[in-house]
Amino acid sequence: MAATTTPTHRVSRAVSGMRTAATDLAEVPVWTMDAAETEATLVELLRLRTQVESLSLRLLAHADALGVAGRAGAASTAHWYAHRTRLTRAQAHRETRAAAALQTHPATAEALATGALHLDQALAVTRAVDQLPDDLDRVDDTLRDRAEHELLDQAADFDARHLKTLGTHLVEVVAPDIAEAHTARLLQAEERAAAADQRLVLHDDGHGRVHGRFTLDATTGAMLRTALLAIAAPKHQSATHDTAQGPIPPRRPAPERMGAAFAEYVARYPATALPETGGLAATVMVTMTLADLLGHTDRPATLTNGHTISAAQARRIACEAGLLPAVLATDGRTVLDLGRTTRLFTSRQRLALAIRDRGCTTDGCDWPPAMTHAHHDTPWAAGGPTDLHNGRLLCPFHHTRAHDPAYRTEHLPGGKITFHRRE
Repeated sequence: MAATTTPTHRVSRAVSGMRTAATDLAEVPVWTMDAAETEATLVELLRLRTQVESLSLRLLAHADALGVAGRAGAASTAHWYAHRTRLTRAQAHRETRAAAALQTHPATAEALATGALHLDQALAVTRAVDQLPDDLDRVDDTLRDRAEHELLDQAADFDARHLKTLGTHLVEVVAPDIAEAHTARLLQAEERAAAADQRLVLHDDGHGRVHGRFTLDATTGAMLRTALLAIAAPKHQSATHDTAQGPIPPRRPAPERMGAAFAEYVARYPATALPETGGLAATVMVTMTLADLLGHTDRPATLTNGHTISAAQARRIACEAGLLPAVLATDGRTVLDLGRTTRLFTSRQRLALAIRDRGCTTDGCDWPPAMTHAHHDTPWAAGGPTDLHNGRLLCPFHHTRAHDPAYRTEHLPGGKITFHRRE
């Protein structure tokens, strides 16, 4: 434990005084402050907090210069600071880097010390100035200082995020002659870094769900968002609803709709467009008995990874998947004979269905043809032919319902269908 010393330096005494004042205010009620005074005090407190952060970073830079970490046997100033203050190492590293950055940008450090801008704004300024081209000083040795002051002036009107955006165009203001080439270099470097930082992590929770997180570059992210919005946009949730089950459910929150759209996006991506692995196209195998496929039983089916799914879900998948007849031994695992994959509706048949049905054939649903599945009214495995008379287009939501044993399908004049919950 560090020894407690009596403050002697002016800075130490001031810090001690501020802590005493803050402690004295802890029990003072604020309910008597009116709106105007509350607003003004909040603004002043933010400026005070910024000034305290500035002082803290100055002292942190001083501790680094004194070699305090080495004396304590720490690997770095950040490690020493994290241990001494119980900050996380990530936070300690961020503050150490900020302290170092402000040492090389005195104008920004001075503005921070007066409370003229916030710490995140100050760091946006220092990063933008540090990204200016190295040959800028050869053009004019005052341009870098002018650039820093330009951003500091903008900090009075813009937050850190907007300052970062302005910073990418900073050279256009101070050195327009070299701006285009510099901007191109910045964008290329940013794109390379983003591409190298792409990540995807998935884990199965054992309860029928897979959770994950990912990081994409901005271009790929925009492509994914556009695709998902296109899938999630049609307002098919208000399609014909079984009124006996109550009113139409409210529109789902955006995260749920985007999640469903992502699942549909993955399901509809053609396996033929993927590279082969182990001599096979990337394929998820679903194993079930013929009786299960025909709907005679409701025993679960098994995926390649051992996960089980409902028979209804497997039958829905079978509508658009390839069927591979196989004869298994009594253990259900040993393959005695293997047939050939049978692809169901062809591209020509899909086109004809699109022309005829013009989208999901559920009464009231507006999903367009490109986002629908081809469904057999009489299942193929039950002898139903793969032709236009036996086929129809259904959106993913209603395709799932068509295979749900809890619902019966009613065929309407004109080719539309509706669903009703079984009694």
